[in-house]
Amino acid sequence: MHASRRHMLLATALVAAALTTGPARAQTKIKVAAIYTVPVEQQWVSRIDKALKAAVARGEIEYVFSENVANADYERVMREYAEKGNSFIVGESFAVEAAARKVAKDYPKVSFLMGSSGKPQAPNFGVFDNYIQEPSYLTGMIAGGMTKTNKIGMVGGYPIPEVNRLMNAFMAGAREVNPKVEFTVSFINSWFDPPKAKEAAFAMIDKGADVMYAERFGVSDAAKEKGKLAIGNVINTQDKYPDTVVASALWHMEPTIDAALKAVKAGSFKAEDYGHLSHMLVRGSELSPLGSFEKKVPAELVAKVRAKEKAILEGKFSVKVNDAQPKGTAK
Repeated sequence: MHASRRHMLLATALVAAALTTGPARAQTKIKVAAIYTVPVEQQWVSRIDKALKAAVARGEIEYVFSENVANADYERVMREYAEKGNSFIVGESFAVEAAARKVAKDYPKVSFLMGSSGKPQAPNFGVFDNYIQEPSYLTGMIAGGMTKTNKIGMVGGYPIPEVNRLMNAFMAGAREVNPKVEFTVSFINSWFDPPKAKEAAFAMIDKGADVMYAERFGVSDAAKEKGKLAIGNVINTQDKYPDTVVASALWHMEPTIDAALKAVKAGSFKAEDYGHLSHMLVRGSELSPLGSFEKKVPAELVAKVRAKEKAILEGKFSVKVNDAQPKGTAK
């Protein structure tokens, strides 16, 4: 065969190979959609977003999301994403359980992983939650040891299991180091209303609370303005409140998202409860570094906290999961 003819055929073959392998490579990326009922910067949702963006950075997925989706619109948005060819849909079905599960039944080839108080639903509706009661217990120990008035204020979103269990663990940790501590508990009935949370915190501070449990945004602002201390939840905001936020119970969604993506990619995704992937042992949660409070927290208290942290990681101490609504004990 003439050399130029051979080169031409080779070039044609290379182009054909590029055309066939190019799209195939693109198709290896999982199409992921997330549906959030609050702004994407809200604590809980931001952790899911962070884990998915890390998968984007690794080149594993294509990722789109909708934020501030009203409960009444949630089912419609789920269906739209399923219709658009997203093979993995992540969200929060706490307030829309029946509707979300109905969508999953209608799209059996789509994998759904939803924040939920309920059980998995075969074959394709997996559930997760931020089971970060372990670091919450540790932050409670810090709060109990740091309060001078023995009064701690706690502001939460809604009294649902995923909030209650963290508050109860925090209270148990505080009582371990300080049996005299009293709690004032309030819920603002919103996942994102910083002004309302701030007002609730002000009221508690006015009644003597000198450490605030900031389950919602807005609480740390009140503590900062009044010169009091705060304990963070889910994310670390100490960089914004260096003289206010002592420590936080951090949630890392990466173990959950990565395990689910691996299953989706392998075609083996099942209806499972991914909650255990939020535990400290698998790096799904942790106590934040003390940072700017490194030298402000008494060494004796730090030693107690570190000993308890070690016991949790070694399986020698188990933080009780108590989903009951916490009650205030302040006189």
